[in-house]
Amino acid sequence: MHEIKKAAAIHDLSGFGRCSLTVILPILSAMGVQVCPVPTAVLATHTGGFGKVEINDLTDFIPRALKKYKELGINFDAVYSGFLASEKQIDHCLDFFKSYPGSLKVVDPVMGDHGKVYSTYTPELCARMCELANIADIITPNVTEAAILLGEEYRQTLDLETAKCWLRRLGERASAVVITGVRLTDESVVNICTGKNDRAVVECDYVPQDYPGTGDIFTAVLTGGLLRGEELHAAVDRATSFTQTAIRATYLRAATPRNGVVFEEFLPMLTSDYANMQLKH
Repeated sequence: MHEIKKAAAIHDLSGFGRCSLTVILPILSAMGVQVCPVPTAVLATHTGGFGKVEINDLTDFIPRALKKYKELGINFDAVYSGFLASEKQIDHCLDFFKSYPGSLKVVDPVMGDHGKVYSTYTPELCARMCELANIADIITPNVTEAAILLGEEYRQTLDLETAKCWLRRLGERASAVVITGVRLTDESVVNICTGKNDRAVVECDYVPQDYPGTGDIFTAVLTGGLLRGEELHAAVDRATSFTQTAIRATYLRAATPRNGVVFEEFLPMLTSDYANMQLKH
């Protein structure tokens, strides 16, 4: 029987707005991965556009969860981290990665977007995120986060050679790197990736609207593909296709951006493919 892969997902849980664990759980589940959520905080909504945030911090829960999993002998094929709210949470993530050295270590270094660092991120916390990225197997920064990791000035558009240079430099930190949402011109966007013997530039559909949670969707699909044994380029292709399908559908419906993208009805794109793969085993 085909073994079910298990992933520990260390992210916040935002009740409304389609981001973090509310998209990661269904996407990885649809791809045949047993997801173990390790919530860093529980929020009523995400932090973009809903006014004052209602939040319960769960920093102290993370090490207790890890201790329990180790006591039970539960192993994870992947440990996948995202938005982290404090240096203490960075330490807890490092402990998770060290406890499962054979796992796929996925770090989505969520620190900012559009050239701006999120308000909760201090210079010290950004430096600690760099530390986390340095031990990852794969990192998935956007252009803002890539600039932070490299100590570069943010640029709204990058020429392809500069983007590839950034990619190579980040590749000295992690085994594989994907920089998402690279604008070559105002209406030309690509995702670029590099890994062991695997480099690619994947074109994206341009949509003149930003939505929360798209980075979480992309990295969740990417992680699912890698856990299923896909090569990096193929996994990036799949993640790009799924994410842009959901974005395009949301844009065409003129849906409220802060509500996130309509991804639920497209989960069969992931589920049916996984079911067909199982039938071949």
